[in-house]
This record gives sequence, structure tokens and C-alpha cells, in this order.
Amino acid sequence: MKPHDGEIPSEINGLQPAMAAWRHRLHAWPELAYQETRTADFIADQLTAWGLEVHRGLGGTGLVGVLTAGDGAGTVGLRADMDALPMEEAGDPPYRSKNPGVFHGCGHDGHMAMLLGAARHLAATRRFSGTVHFIFQPAEEGKAGARAMIEDGLFERFPCDQVFAMHNWPALPAGHLAVHTGPVMASADMFELEIRGHGGHAAMPHQTLDPVVVAAQLVTALQAIVSRATDPTDAAVVSVTRIHAGTAHNVIPETAHLAGTVRALRPATRARLEADLRRTCAGIAAAFNVAIDVHWHPTYPPTVNHAGPAERAARVAAPLFDQVHTDLPPSMGAEDFAFMLEARPGAYVWLGQGQGPGGSGLHGARFDFNDAVLPRGAALFCALVEDILPT
Repeated sequence: MKPHDGEIPSEINGLQPAMAAWRHRLHAWPELAYQETRTADFIADQLTAWGLEVHRGLGGTGLVGVLTAGDGAGTVGLRADMDALPMEEAGDPPYRSKNPGVFHGCGHDGHMAMLLGAARHLAATRRFSGTVHFIFQPAEEGKAGARAMIEDGLFERFPCDQVFAMHNWPALPAGHLAVHTGPVMASADMFELEIRGHGGHAAMPHQTLDPVVVAAQLVTALQAIVSRATDPTDAAVVSVTRIHAGTAHNVIPETAHLAGTVRALRPATRARLEADLRRTCAGIAAAFNVAIDVHWHPTYPPTVNHAGPAERAARVAAPLFDQVHTDLPPSMGAEDFAFMLEARPGAYVWLGQGQGPGGSGLHGARFDFNDAVLPRGAALFCALVEDILPT
């Protein structure tokens, strides 16, 4: 969409200091997946003070705030993730993490603050007719908290005609938004491979079945799954990220271990990549007379926006943002909001924030959410509610 000067309602702009204060408090006390009890306590206290019903314990530490106005008939879900990363913060803001080795290096503190801002504004104005479910989800960082909440009956207990989420995006300038129709984030699956050969003296390799040589062949062969077996227009990534074998210079070991990730934008491609990896391992094992055990760990499916909600998000965002991008390529990163989009129509959008005051990108040790964009995110959440549930 063409750029213009986005305007945020003054009522929401006025919440910026409060949202920044909430974020700083959440940033100072980060918690890992399924440990977000202090975080959930703080959120529940705020929502309760504003008159929302609060329901705890979904997916372990997840919670849902319920706000109803008018006839309460239509329903919208708005989601923010709560967990932090197991890493040390290198920056030194006044609200630096007080929990050693735990850090909001992905901006989930900002996501929660924006959703709290939307809840406060909508609770005060109630310019909608229906029910809004404010979903605060645990364990996004690789632990599938969205799936855990769904398995605990999220959408049965709190029906959502549509569901929306956003993620800060340092590669986009502050004031910009990206909305995709179709795939926006990739699937992410993990694999572990154990090559079982026959060890021996390094001077007598002919008496062994060397798993290290097999590991080297396997790394190369796995790359052909993408480069020679996947349509170049169909995005996919196979990455071997860990290799371990041996304990001494003069010993050929019995085993070698490899691990890595596989990513795709299409469910059919995701399934084929697993089959190709298993087939490649079986072929290499036969060629070198060793055994290769494949341990496949499915993690997140592709995050795929539904056309109607995505188009609505782009239209509603246009007056609020300087520019709304609808043609950016998807990311090969992964996001467990994918599970919610498999269960309900909705959209996941990227909120531009620039590099922010920390000067580093997502998962960087100096990352810090840009407080200046908090009103834009809250305003988009509110605008979606008021557009979907008009009075």
C-alpha cells in the first residue's frame, strides 16, 4: 500500500507511558517457557483491575482475559506471547533483566504491553459489540505453548471467529507494517542422527566402519534434498547445525552424531523433506555398511495467514501506519501461532520497529523493544476489534 502519514488515536497515544512502564517491568523479570507465573500474575492483576474476566491455567501458565460489550455475539481473539529466552542480556537499560541467564531478547515484553494497552483502551471505550478474548500465551520459543493452550480447550472455552497476533520486526522501519496473504513463517522441525559404525585404531581404518567419514558424506548428501530435489521456487532449508564424534586423535570412534533443522513454507514440502531425509540416510547407511538411526522431532507447522483476515488487517492498518507492505517475502523463521491459524481463521503481522535502542536484531544479546511503536500495535489490535465487531 502507498505510504502516508499514519495517525494513532490520541486516546491510545496517551497510553504510551503506561505501556512502556508495563514493558519495562516485564522486561526486568523475564521467565522461561512454562515458568511465566510472575508474568501471568502481573497481567492478571491489570486485566482484573480494568473489569475483565480472567481465566488462568491454560497450557500451564497461559491466561485469557474476556471483555464483552453490546450483544456479545461475535468473537475475536488477540494473542501475545509471554516467554523469554535462555540467554544473558548484554545491554544495560535501567530495566535490565534481574533474572540471570534469562532475557526478553525477542520482544515478547513489548507484545504483552501492546495487548495490555489494547485491553485497557477497549475496556474503557467499549466501542464494539461482541466478545474479545485477550490470549496471553506461554512457551512460544520452541515449546509449543499455543498447541498446549489449544489442547487445554482454548477455542472450545473461548470461541474466536478470527484470531490475530503480531511480532515486532527490526528489519522494518518504525511506522511500517507487513501483512502477508498465505505463508508468512516457515515450519521448523528438528532431527538427530546417530551413525553406528565400528571403531578402531586410526592407523588401521580398513578394520573399521568409520562413522566420521559417513557423517561427512551425509552432510553433503542432505544439502541435495533442497538443491536438487526441491523446486527452486518452493522455499526450503535443511541445516546441519551440530556434529559430534570421537574423543582421541588416534581412535576412530564407534558412533557419530548429527543434528539440525528442516524448514519449509508448504505442508506438502515439509512432509516430503522428512521422507527425503530418511531416504537419504538409508541410502548412505547401505552404501557404507553402517546403521543410521533417525530421530525426527516435529516442532511448528508453517504459519499461514487466511486471505480474508489478512486483507482486513491490511485495510484496517492503512490509516494507522506510514506504510503497509503486502508483498514482502515470508521468513524462514518459525512461530507457534501457526497452531492457532490451523484451528481458526486469522492473520499474523510484522510490526516495524527498526533496530530499536539496543541496536541488534531479534535474539541478539543487546536487543531491546522500541517503546515508540507500542501505540501503533495497540491501535491496530483495537481497530481490528472495532472493525470486526461494530456497534
